[in-house]
Amino acid sequence: MKKLLTLVTCFTMMLNACKEKNSVKTHLLNYPETVKKPVVENYFETEVIDNYRWLEDDRSKETESWVAAENEVTFDYLSNIPYRKQLKDRLSELWNYEKIGAPFTEGDYTYYYKNNGLQNQYVVYRKKDDTNEEVFLDPNTFSEDATTSLSGLTFSKDGKTAAYSISEGGSDWRKIIVIDVESKKVKEDTLVDVKFSGISWRGNEGFYYSSYDKPDGSELSAKTDQHKLYYHKLGTSQKNDQVIFGASDAQKHRYVGGSLTEDDRYLIISASTSTSGNKLFIQDLTKKNSALIPIVNNFDSDTYVIDSLGTTLYLVTNLNAPNQKIVTVDAANPASKNWRDFIPETAHVLSASSGGGYFFTEYMVDAVSKVLQYDFDGNKIREIALPGVEGVLEVKKMLLSIIFHLPITTPLLVYTP
Repeated sequence: MKKLLTLVTCFTMMLNACKEKNSVKTHLLNYPETVKKPVVENYFETEVIDNYRWLEDDRSKETESWVAAENEVTFDYLSNIPYRKQLKDRLSELWNYEKIGAPFTEGDYTYYYKNNGLQNQYVVYRKKDDTNEEVFLDPNTFSEDATTSLSGLTFSKDGKTAAYSISEGGSDWRKIIVIDVESKKVKEDTLVDVKFSGISWRGNEGFYYSSYDKPDGSELSAKTDQHKLYYHKLGTSQKNDQVIFGASDAQKHRYVGGSLTEDDRYLIISASTSTSGNKLFIQDLTKKNSALIPIVNNFDSDTYVIDSLGTTLYLVTNLNAPNQKIVTVDAANPASKNWRDFIPETAHVLSASSGGGYFFTEYMVDAVSKVLQYDFDGNKIREIALPGVEGVLEVKKMLLSIIFHLPITTPLLVYTP
């Protein structure tokens, strides 16, 4: 909806700008010449020439000069667009309203993300009971130029310790900072060189995270291809963190992630070599030195654990089900041959979630979301009533009336197939 609003606004302003008499003078853009430095690679007996390999060295003086020259041309053009300020002012006006995320409870506090209107980043607030809200984390203060962002925030089981990750300058490489929730003071040394990772707490003692070995040369361009899952125990040095998965060539994958079931009984590990298809493993944390058991040991499907109840796992998968389905299996024997359909595949693509002791399945049917609620026995509780196409059109009318100051009774042209 926000994209629609933005596109309509931009289109309208550009039309108005075309009517302006004092429009920007048309001139040719003189782009700086990019030097060619051929590098020849042989792929399967075919020579491939790469003329611009030198630009991959993002720290070189040559690359820095090239970027500066390109930016000079770009911003010279942008600064001469006559309706640029009008467009910026109108969008700022439309977006300048308070935005609040869904609240969540951790320990004694209720937390929520809030933006007062035009802040660069959302601020994390909290409340205890009926007390006044207070700022817990404000990413806008992490750096003077506001280029350091909050990229993840998780809490220990008791809610007394928090670990959050930050990104500096938009980098994929993160740092993880551990703080005491009550005092908001840092508890230990910051974890560094973390990449493509969540933070999954195991009780109150520590958490799992993922990263690559620090590459030689630039972190922004050097090769990283062996992702590893680590366990960090609070109060210990990062150099002593245990590698849980990814240490050997047999476990070498480009992406590895770990998470725990809500009862902290099972560690679930997903490993993949691309953005589609994953292996899935499980480890019983109630048994000392228990082995990793494969649930799916190939890349033929996208499969993940959505929930668990005792030793029963609930999996969402597209294995032999392109539109996805939910299956159950016992954690002791989780291979696919033992799966049982829980919510079977339908003619529509499934998006599944769980919460509050229920499963929720969402399907897109004739351009409208259809949401069904199930219990843990697979019984359908109800279909959740949502606005139909008519309701969506009413919302669009309201938005257009705000943008263009039209009466809400103005008819919309609607294409009906």
